[in-house]
Amino acid sequence: MATPRGEFTSRFGFLMAASGSAVGLGNIWGFPTNTASNGGAAFLFVYLILAFALAYPVLMAELIIGRHARANAVTALLSISPGKKSKLLARIVGFTGIVTVSFILSFYAVVSGWMIAHFFDPLARLVGMDGLAQWLTQDAVVRNGLFVVMFMVLTVYIISAGVKDGIEKWASRLMPSLIAILVLLILYVLTLPGASDGLRAYLVPDFSRIADPALLVNAMGQAFFSLSLGVGTMLVYGSYISKQENLPAIGGLVALLDIGIAVMAGMLILPAMYVALGNGVEIFDADGGLIAGPGLIVSVLPALFDTMGAIGVPVAIAFFLLMTIASLTSSISMLEVPVAYGVEYHGVQRREAATIVGFIITIISLIIVFNFDPMFDWVVTATTEFSQPLLGLFFCIFAAWIWRRNDILEEIKQGNSEVESGIFWKIWPIYIKFICPLAILVVYFQ
Repeated sequence: MATPRGEFTSRFGFLMAASGSAVGLGNIWGFPTNTASNGGAAFLFVYLILAFALAYPVLMAELIIGRHARANAVTALLSISPGKKSKLLARIVGFTGIVTVSFILSFYAVVSGWMIAHFFDPLARLVGMDGLAQWLTQDAVVRNGLFVVMFMVLTVYIISAGVKDGIEKWASRLMPSLIAILVLLILYVLTLPGASDGLRAYLVPDFSRIADPALLVNAMGQAFFSLSLGVGTMLVYGSYISKQENLPAIGGLVALLDIGIAVMAGMLILPAMYVALGNGVEIFDADGGLIAGPGLIVSVLPALFDTMGAIGVPVAIAFFLLMTIASLTSSISMLEVPVAYGVEYHGVQRREAATIVGFIITIISLIIVFNFDPMFDWVVTATTEFSQPLLGLFFCIFAAWIWRRNDILEEIKQGNSEVESGIFWKIWPIYIKFICPLAILVVYFQ
């Protein structure tokens, strides 16, 4: 028999957990440079529209399916599949989501380990352990492996405690801390010479780019992936929502939080990069574009902190604490997907399931560490560029083409009895049936 399910005990707890899942390292290092490289505020404008026009409907599909079934992704999709063919598809999509999110976590753990190592670097320098500090910032197999294990142990510890005492408890602590640190860092960086140039690159629109197909595709991709859609994380979190909650409203709040934090990250990262440029740090790559991704976090910004004198140490500590928190809030949502399946579908105890799944993912992460050059990029590409968008497409198909429309309406009505006469129900079914699948296919083939 399956272990009794948990449930989020408050709307705040769910919002912190869901927004924590959505706000990860990619939001902080990817969104700002993507914006600056695609017309500044013109990209921001398009992104905001598409986030609510395309990503929000897919988010709602996952939340509604999850709360209706109150189960893991495989069981949830099976529960809304009426025929043999649709049930076979449900198993394929559910299992593919579990495998995909596990591999995403495996490379995510590697990068997150770098964040923890760089967090300890200024602490080591503070106490005069310069040799340790130098080792912490060197890209070495032993260092990377050690911090992968450390990060995964933290993730497994939180997931083992369950929904209320693990996910909700820690998300409710970590997310407010993340927002507070982000605001403080923004306020400080904006006082530095050169920060205004970064703000200009970020916020001044180049509307001549607004019809550029590349901008539109990039904005769609950023909007879709920033909410961690397609792999079942939001479906599983939705399964822990109370039946009394208004799903369209709570989904909108999650989208707003994610978008708000991504926009705030831009107000930190872009000014910081231009401050670094003023201090002699290179912020452009060989093609003339802004450096993004891990190189930005482990190369450009640490070089900036080194030029800041005594204040650079506490700023570095705060920044990498921010990055570690962002890593952890995302990783716990990813690990919960396969753990929920093991607990509910196979009746494994939660602590045992978290330990087994965490161990397997750690082994995969260590294989990536020891074979970094051929494997890291391959795993990233296979999961985020190929598997994830196709999974998002199939979630749309299940919500719009396989699941009965009246059953969907009845599920939403449990938390909002007037939903049928509201704008959400007039628009969402059409979006999820036609527009979202088409948009996902456009992003996918680009």
